[in-house]
Amino acid sequence: MILTEHPRPSHTFVQISDTHLPGERSPLYGSGADADSNLELMLSRLVSSGLKPDALLMTGDLTDRGDASAYRRLRELVAPAALELGCEVVWVAGNHDDRAAMRAELLGGAGADPITSVRWFGDLRVIVLDSSVPGAHWGEIDEAQLTWLEAELSTATPAGSLLLIHHPPLPTVLDLAVTVELRDQARLADVLRGTDVRSILSGHVHHPSFGTFAGIPVAVASSSAYGQDLAQPVGATRGQDAAQGYNLVHVYAETIVHSVVSLERGADVGEAVPAEEAGRRIVGSGIGWLGEAIGRQA
Repeated sequence: MILTEHPRPSHTFVQISDTHLPGERSPLYGSGADADSNLELMLSRLVSSGLKPDALLMTGDLTDRGDASAYRRLRELVAPAALELGCEVVWVAGNHDDRAAMRAELLGGAGADPITSVRWFGDLRVIVLDSSVPGAHWGEIDEAQLTWLEAELSTATPAGSLLLIHHPPLPTVLDLAVTVELRDQARLADVLRGTDVRSILSGHVHHPSFGTFAGIPVAVASSSAYGQDLAQPVGATRGQDAAQGYNLVHVYAETIVHSVVSLERGADVGEAVPAEEAGRRIVGSGIGWLGEAIGRQA
């Protein structure tokens, strides 16, 4: 038997970002972009896919203006889907969010302090930072959070850590985005360099983007609400009711794979192969999954 180069992933996450639910259900900014409908469709497709992720990672700008009613609708959409998926939900604050309303409606708490947390999935640690700055759209990690993060990362974990932060610590591709970028990135880099953080997951810019920060891979998910048109003339910015999507995050012992999934679907190209048939063809090719094959032989 020929074994695959890699076993199945140890963890699978779904990263959904920038849901931007308005206070009352309506298209965003006078466009045809319906944030509620897009998220509902995205979640229904996830449920029907049969995927069993460890968690939905909701990386900020959960609402468009921080309205309590929007957080309630968000919870009413996400909670049933998470129940069917059999997974947890990790909430991250973004620049369009209101900390007090977010705490009250999603986290069962009170107060306007930065929303940070640590969640464990076996030996894998997921750390949430709050890059939102009340009253501003640019981001920053305050000194208190940096001190807390440094203390948390002083102890390494067997499977490493994922860091969730709404504003990506990357150069901006769109010129205008420099006005809303993450500021004082060097201090964050000093805290992260040499730690067990294996990947940084962000949103904010409404288009997929990838890079490295302090030697750590960064993966930015698009928005479920609306996307950015990167084919505009250099220097221009145009939001569009298109290019919505989410990221699949597959964690392996030696790597983490981030895959962009588009909300839009097109016509079939070539042969569509059902899961059962794909499995039969793999077996028929004499190929076995690395970990599973070793387990059967033992």
